[in-house]
Amino acid sequence: MELLPAGVTLDIVTPAGIPLYNADIEVAEGLPPAVVSLKEAIVAADGLLLATPEYNNGIPGVFKNMIDWASRPANDIGRIFGGKPVALMGASPGGFGTILSQDAWLGVLRTLGTRPWFEGRLLVSRAGKLFDDDGHLTDPPNTRATAGFSCGLYRFPWENGVIDEIISYGRPCSFTLFILRPFIPRTALSVSGGGDYEDRNIGEAP
Repeated sequence: MELLPAGVTLDIVTPAGIPLYNADIEVAEGLPPAVVSLKEAIVAADGLLLATPEYNNGIPGVFKNMIDWASRPANDIGRIFGGKPVALMGASPGGFGTILSQDAWLGVLRTLGTRPWFEGRLLVSRAGKLFDDDGHLTDPPNTRATAGFSCGLYRFPWENGVIDEIISYGRPCSFTLFILRPFIPRTALSVSGGGDYEDRNIGEAP
């Protein structure tokens, strides 16, 4: 929070309450309430930041499940994701800092019609050594990188006309940074979401 630029508000959403996607359930019962809330939170945000782990060199299933639900029904994709400024970041205890997971997200973001920010990338490796017991980043190089990344993402909608569009529609011009992540931190690397995992990045090479 302390690394965000002035004027930025931050909302964090996790997969709590979101079931595994099932088209039969969607047809029979409609969208679950947690999915409806997720979709409207994305719409309300001026920017979307995906904080992705990396499991077995790819996107965590529980994270992809959130996006799959948010893209339903298909005729609502444009309203939810169309032109949305979006960026990727990730931290892992391994040496690659979620680079393969972030690469795997690019095709998904293109399909959804988002407006990815490609000028910056935040890959934090060996993360278990970089945070204190309260989850605060204590490593100076990564702290500077995170602050610069946040500022760059904040400027991106202004430089690409998204904020001007928001102002013309009468919405407040303060920038809301909306973070999706498929885990709820207990410590720097402990995760919880659809089950508990050890402090490790499954399948990532050291």
